[in-house]
Amino acid sequence: MICFRFSFIFFWLSIISVSVYAQLSNLGTWNILNFKYIYSDKVSFFGETQLRSLQFYNSYHYYEYKGGFNFKPGNAYQFSLGLGSYQTYREGGNFLKPKNNDEFRLWPQLFLFQTLFGLKIEQRYRMEMRWTSAGYRNRFRYRLGASYPFSLGNQKAKNVQLILSNEVFFTDKEPYFERNRFQFGLSYKLTNATTIQLGYLHQFDYRINDEIGRNFFVIGYFIELFNKEAKKSSSESVFKEN
Repeated sequence: MICFRFSFIFFWLSIISVSVYAQLSNLGTWNILNFKYIYSDKVSFFGETQLRSLQFYNSYHYYEYKGGFNFKPGNAYQFSLGLGSYQTYREGGNFLKPKNNDEFRLWPQLFLFQTLFGLKIEQRYRMEMRWTSAGYRNRFRYRLGASYPFSLGNQKAKNVQLILSNEVFFTDKEPYFERNRFQFGLSYKLTNATTIQLGYLHQFDYRINDEIGRNFFVIGYFIELFNKEAKKSSSESVFKEN
């Protein structure tokens, strides 16, 4: 079974890698490592780091690390609070200085969950308080996502999910609209504690100093640990903290 799982992962990695090289010469990469500790049915803690490049594993220009906690009083909604460091470098090479942006961010957010026609629907509302190289800024984000879980092979548990999401970013200053982020992919549960996610992400930025109309190959590795008394809820997010 373990050999089959790793063969499955290698197959998808190979197919996606060849495809993106052939069709999108300027495809960037979006790499995610996420850790979550579920303390109880209502409380959990998370940490995440990301590394991004503007070419396929070259021209690295961005990294971030962040952490926080979630409070879930019911299966239909969840509150979170997070903070982190977000570093953006200039284009044209690997971590070129001077930086475009050196940022610290604090963000509360609300998740709403529901199931419709076999799809898991998720809405996320986030407010970001940002201390940037250009001064303090506010930003507001709304993400709508859907996932379809199913089982692979003879597995009884639904260990695979197709995922699709779109997110819009706004500010409280003109021109107000700042960014749109569209993503789709596949999430595969390797073990009870680990999940791998592969996908494609398109990001369009309007008048900000980050990527401007970029495409990314996304690969994420997610680790979940549980307190013995905690049980994982079916309403947990599959999109994590992007």
